[in-house]
Amino acid sequence: MVVSMTGFGRSKVESEQHSVTVEMKSVNHRFSECYIRMPRQLLKLEDKIKKQVSQSVKRGKVDIFITISGEGLVHKNLHIDWKLIQDYYQLVNKVKETFSLHDEVQLSHLLNREEFVMVEEMEEENEELEHLVLKAVDEAVLDLRRMREKEGELLKNDFLTHLQNFELSVGELTQHAPEVVNLYRERLRKRIVEYNENSFDESRILTEVAIFADKSDITEELTRLKSHIQYFHSTLMNEGPVGRKLDFMIQEMNREVNTIGSKANDSFIATIVVELKSTLEKLREQVQNVE
Repeated sequence: MVVSMTGFGRSKVESEQHSVTVEMKSVNHRFSECYIRMPRQLLKLEDKIKKQVSQSVKRGKVDIFITISGEGLVHKNLHIDWKLIQDYYQLVNKVKETFSLHDEVQLSHLLNREEFVMVEEMEEENEELEHLVLKAVDEAVLDLRRMREKEGELLKNDFLTHLQNFELSVGELTQHAPEVVNLYRERLRKRIVEYNENSFDESRILTEVAIFADKSDITEELTRLKSHIQYFHSTLMNEGPVGRKLDFMIQEMNREVNTIGSKANDSFIATIVVELKSTLEKLREQVQNVE
């Protein structure tokens, strides 16, 4: 099945106390990677979230953004170091007495110092919130998957169009290939006649033509190309990720086309080879977007 690696998914799930919003975006990547940005109190859910995503996204880089609003996310405690305050107060008084100072110790002098008074935030266990987050992630993944499949359907249609053009060009080569030897025979005969004043050795011509035919024969390459085209078609219809298979098939097809180009001693074949390479390049660019 052709699925695009690019897409976007969003979900918002609410309860009486909390609201969870999950946004995901995926882009092309050689492997499967997942990056999550979320509040610290949810870090223990990271592995569960990645497993949820990996069930639907087999390839691509996925960025996930999780935001939470509501009450009871953290519990705050006020911590006062009475011993330190007492020691500080005694020290101030001693300094005043030693240097005959008359300034009074103000309350703000004590309460505004962080080492005396601290507010501690304690993360609270909240199973309901965790369930809400996982539910929102699941819905966002489904939304992302739907978009990737929709984009994949467009890619599939584009593949079929380019593949049809490629197949037509291969058909032209198949029809023209037998004529290459005949054309070479006629050119060779004409040259020999011109240089030898209508006198030539037919056996020599046959030998030269046989050597040329063996070197320029592209039958095997055309047969393999047709086989690759059929496999490409069938792969497009397969379930599961197909991007790596399609990429490999394009490499194989390109290898056969290069071999045909190196054997070609014919202007028509050379022109078709250029068209085939152009079509393969378009296919290669699109394959980079497939999961």
